Amino acid sequence: MIDVTDIHVMKPLLAEHGFHFSKAKGQNFLTARWVPESIAEDAGVDRSCGVLEVGPGIGPLTQQLALRAGKVCAVELDRRLEPLLRKTVGEFENLEILWDDVLKLDVKALVAEKFEGLRPMACANLPYYITSPILTALLEAECFDSVTVMVQKEVAQRICAQPGSADYSAFTVFCQYYAEPQILFDVPAGCFLPQPKVTSAVVHLKVRKELPWDIRDKDIFFRTVRASFAMRRKKLSNGLASGFSQLGKAGAAEVIAACGFDENVRGETLGIPEFARLANEIASRG
Repeated sequence: MIDVTDIHVMKPLLAEHGFHFSKAKGQNFLTARWVPESIAEDAGVDRSCGVLEVGPGIGPLTQQLALRAGKVCAVELDRRLEPLLRKTVGEFENLEILWDDVLKLDVKALVAEKFEGLRPMACANLPYYITSPILTALLEAECFDSVTVMVQKEVAQRICAQPGSADYSAFTVFCQYYAEPQILFDVPAGCFLPQPKVTSAVVHLKVRKELPWDIRDKDIFFRTVRASFAMRRKKLSNGLASGFSQLGKAGAAEVIAACGFDENVRGETLGIPEFARLANEIASRG
């Protein structure tokens, strides 16, 4: 197996195929073998697993996943990588590469088709510019046991943030609604070629099998969350009145009071149970 994280292997390989990094695609390839090894190991990948990988690049994580998993299905958009991946991961019979845009695929249907009888997981080293849409698609598919991704460290901190903290956001609530996230480890910029300007981190999201909250209408719940964060550092009543025009300021104040919150409460201090109460109260008013 070619060690594609070895810079003395990677550079000649890229040169041989005339490959140039695409800034538009956010390409940064790993040059530290411990990183893909740790991702695959800490994600808990074994022969019982079917793993969807997004953006294999030249295959460092793909190799480690294929060594451990029952099957790996890697989705890659950049066809220029085809001859490189043939060389770096072509030996694995349990690997299938799909040349497509994961955001245009029916992820749930793909997982059902490719991983029958296997425990489905997702793993990815996500480009910074498209982290949120891909993570959203993976979680909304509601078909994985877990999702393990390498992202910009600040995004990892946002995913795992607590109510009232500076990193806490609507995206935090979204991720924690679907999963229980945990930061596994940081990955310094020096572990990549070319080097990004920021530190990365690997986040493991254990997908919830059942929701521990009573949420009557998922759409109203997320609408409530977005409205609550739309006017950060302002009173929650302002956000709710803006996000639900039928309520108006008076109606928003009534909803907040009915839920037992202080009239001056701010949305960014509330957790999922509190947002559930607000959403259910709004839903009950038609």
